[in-house]
Amino acid sequence: MEVAIVDYGLGNLFSVKHACSRVGLDAEITSSGEAIIKADAVILPGVGAFGDAMENLQKLDLIEPLHDAARFKPLMGICLGMQLLMSESEEFGNYKGLGIIPGRSVRFENPIGEGGRAMKVPHVGWNQILSATKNYSVSDWDQSLLKGIGEGEYMYFVHSFYVQVDDRSVEHSISTYGNIEFCSSLRLKQIFASQFHPERSGVSGLRIYHNFKNMIHNK
Repeated sequence: MEVAIVDYGLGNLFSVKHACSRVGLDAEITSSGEAIIKADAVILPGVGAFGDAMENLQKLDLIEPLHDAARFKPLMGICLGMQLLMSESEEFGNYKGLGIIPGRSVRFENPIGEGGRAMKVPHVGWNQILSATKNYSVSDWDQSLLKGIGEGEYMYFVHSFYVQVDDRSVEHSISTYGNIEFCSSLRLKQIFASQFHPERSGVSGLRIYHNFKNMIHNK
């Protein structure tokens, strides 16, 4: 098995598996720590509540295998999976995360759009991703899973919370929702995570899976 898609009871698992199949990746949905350790790469998807997710990961004894994966192999976090990489979350209380990337998950607080109108939370729909460097000419997207994706490309989002990383150099792309700018993807060594759903983002999203395949085969 090339890719272990982590099943902890909260995720759009079959869409992720289908996207892997579309680009020729051998991927399996699993809740086995042993399978995660043996796989060449790991995808941590997720849709739902942070606290429930951490509780389920703990019950399934997946915390340590995920830490090992983050140290030694390509790992992609998607939506809630991105947030779980953080140290903590303020979602419905204060919950400890995996702590793989220092930072926290915070709620959209009163996003304001054009003309001063209040915007709905959750943020649902297509939105642009922009280089976190503020200068696409010096972006390192071509050395990452965003290779071949243009500045300003639209990706599909569904979320009420977003990450705030302690070290902003790991921010890989940013997006805006009303007056709030947030990290829409991050990169740290062989770890890539996105707040958007690549598997629901059409051709550009599939390109991320294709780039993930190349990362695995070239490591």
